[in-house]
Amino acid sequence: MPASALAELLKTYESELLEEWIGAQRAAGLRSDLIDLDTVVSNSRELLKLLAVAAEQGIDDLGARHWEPVRGMLERLSRAQSRQGFSPSETATFVFSLKEPLFAKIQQHCGAASLNEIWNATRLLDRLGLYSMEHFMAGRETVIREQQESMLELSTPVVELWKGVLAVPLIGSLDSNRTQVVMEALLQKIVETESEIAIIDITGVPTVDTMVAQHLLKTVTAAKLMGAKCIISGIRPQIAATIVHLGVELGDVITKSSLADAFVVALRELDVRLVSRPVLR
Repeated sequence: MPASALAELLKTYESELLEEWIGAQRAAGLRSDLIDLDTVVSNSRELLKLLAVAAEQGIDDLGARHWEPVRGMLERLSRAQSRQGFSPSETATFVFSLKEPLFAKIQQHCGAASLNEIWNATRLLDRLGLYSMEHFMAGRETVIREQQESMLELSTPVVELWKGVLAVPLIGSLDSNRTQVVMEALLQKIVETESEIAIIDITGVPTVDTMVAQHLLKTVTAAKLMGAKCIISGIRPQIAATIVHLGVELGDVITKSSLADAFVVALRELDVRLVSRPVLR
C-alpha cells in the first residue's frame, strides 16, 4: 500500500479505528488494575494521529526522522509500563491489537490489492511492536539494576558503635560493585561523624580469595586517606589460612577474630577505659 494511502485511511477512519482498536484491546484483557480506560483511549488516539502523519512521508524506514514522534511515544509508554508491572506480552498487545481493525478497513477499501497492502501494514506494525518490546526490556533492566543498587545499600549499613568508632558488618560475597558501595558509605559516614576508627567485620563473608582481599585493602586505603584507622574483624582460622596461602599482604592493618575484640582495640586506641560497676546486693 502506498504510504499516502495508509495515511489517508488512518485519517479518514480515525474514529472507527479508535473504537474498534479499544474493543480489541479490551478483548485481549486490559489490566484495569494498572491503567484506566481513559488513559488507554488517550494513548491509542495519540498513536493513531502520529502514525497518520508519519505514514504520509514513507513507511519503509522507521529510523527516519519523520518517525521520531512515533518512536518517542512508544519508548516512553513501554518504559513506563515496565515500571508499572505490565508483562512484555501486555505491552506488545497495545500495538499488535491494532492489526485486526486496520486489516478490516484495508479489505473494505482496497479490494483485490488488499493482500499485498495487508502485508505492508503487517510489517509496519510488527516493527513497531518489536520496537516497543526492546524499550520495555531496557526499562525492565533499568528497574532491576536500581533494585540491585538499593539492596546493596541496604545490605551494607555503617553503624556508629561509639563516639569515633564505626563498624561495617559485611554479609555475603564482596565484588567490585559492592566494594564501591561499601567504600562510599563508609567514607561518607567518616566525614559525617569525624570518626577515627572503622571496623570492617567480615564474619558473614563466606570465602576470602585474592579479589576479596584486594577489595578490602582498597576500602582500608580509602579510609586511611580520610584520616580513619581500619580494623578487620571476623578473621576465622580458615580465612587466616587462605590469606596466608594466597600470599596476600595486609600490611599494618590490625585484624581480630571477632567484632567484640576489634571494639576493645578501638576503645584502647581512643584511650577509652571501661570500668565495671560493682553490683549492689
